[in-house]
Amino acid sequence: MSNKVMRPFLLAAAMLVTVGAAHAQLKVGVVDLQKVLQGTAEIKQAEADLKARFGPRQDELAATERELAKLQQEFEANQTKYTEAALADLTARIQNRQRIYQRNAQALQEEVNRDRQDILSRVGQRLQEIVKKVAEAQAFDMVVDSQSTLYSKPALDISAAVTTAYDAAYPVKK
Repeated sequence: MSNKVMRPFLLAAAMLVTVGAAHAQLKVGVVDLQKVLQGTAEIKQAEADLKARFGPRQDELAATERELAKLQQEFEANQTKYTEAALADLTARIQNRQRIYQRNAQALQEEVNRDRQDILSRVGQRLQEIVKKVAEAQAFDMVVDSQSTLYSKPALDISAAVTTAYDAAYPVKK
């Protein structure tokens, strides 16, 4: 079994051992980190900034893609009408545009991924601090990610509190 599959079972076993050893009741909170991330004002602003920053380049790629489709149609429609030299020229233009498109698409994707990773890394570190503060404020002994939990009562979900605390601690600068 993979670590991802085993993780909930190991967590459950650890909780049982802890509860059994201490003969005390644990207060456990559950947080949906994905939901919290998507709900923070900082992530929403970062997504809007990425769209504004990279939107024009994405539009250029879409235009290049449409141009390639038009060239392909021209090639297919005129194979019997064009001379070999004209077809060779058209083929060369198509291949050149494809190379440019692929290079630009890859560069854009790498840049977007790099920026997203930087944002997620920064927000992830801050989020850990906020989860700890919310857990301490609500006297939780343990907080688990809902993605690693097989079942939890909805009342244990502190995602909204974490999102609110995050936005309060790290307000978006406009």
